[in-house]
Amino acid sequence: MKHRDIWRGIDALAEHHGLTASGLARRAGLDPTAFNPSKRQGADGRPRWPSTESLARVLDAVGQGFDDFAALVDGRRGAIAPLIGFAQAGQDGFFDDAGFPVGGGWEEVRFPGLGTESVYALEISGDSMEPAYRAGDRIIVAPAAEVKPGDRVVAKTVDGEVMAKVLARKNTRTVELASLNPAYPLRSFKPSELAWIARILWASQ
Repeated sequence: MKHRDIWRGIDALAEHHGLTASGLARRAGLDPTAFNPSKRQGADGRPRWPSTESLARVLDAVGQGFDDFAALVDGRRGAIAPLIGFAQAGQDGFFDDAGFPVGGGWEEVRFPGLGTESVYALEISGDSMEPAYRAGDRIIVAPAAEVKPGDRVVAKTVDGEVMAKVLARKNTRTVELASLNPAYPLRSFKPSELAWIARILWASQ
């Protein structure tokens, strides 16, 4: 990646989330002027690069990974995923035992990525994941991806409840799921009470 590519990627990331470069910096808790055009070159005309810390913070703030950023930098159109609503996801017959959707005829969404993993999209409902995800946001879910504590995940109970949470803890006896919205309490389940858990890879906001 060249200097201009990195800054183009930051601008594309901001635009993708309906933000200005200043708004993106502000959402990540950075100085609002951190990504201004005036900060992209020094007084002597030499290129100035964003720090890896600032880049990591903005990606975390919008719930995306470096692969997503690289796709924006390269200008790739990305991959396509079937879109499923949360109401549909809670019904029987829409997923197999591994958490993959079955059938066809879904609406499709495009997202940054190489399409190397089997993924699908879910449209958020409710406010338990605010401020990271809001009702109407679309998240890309990868059932086959490794899930570890701290990951943002979608989980489905054997009773059909589907929720977007953060995996707080997982062992042979307990699975704890936390909400980003502090108004919602920690949820605790026995592993046998969950049909599946899948990692969230990306969000369109």
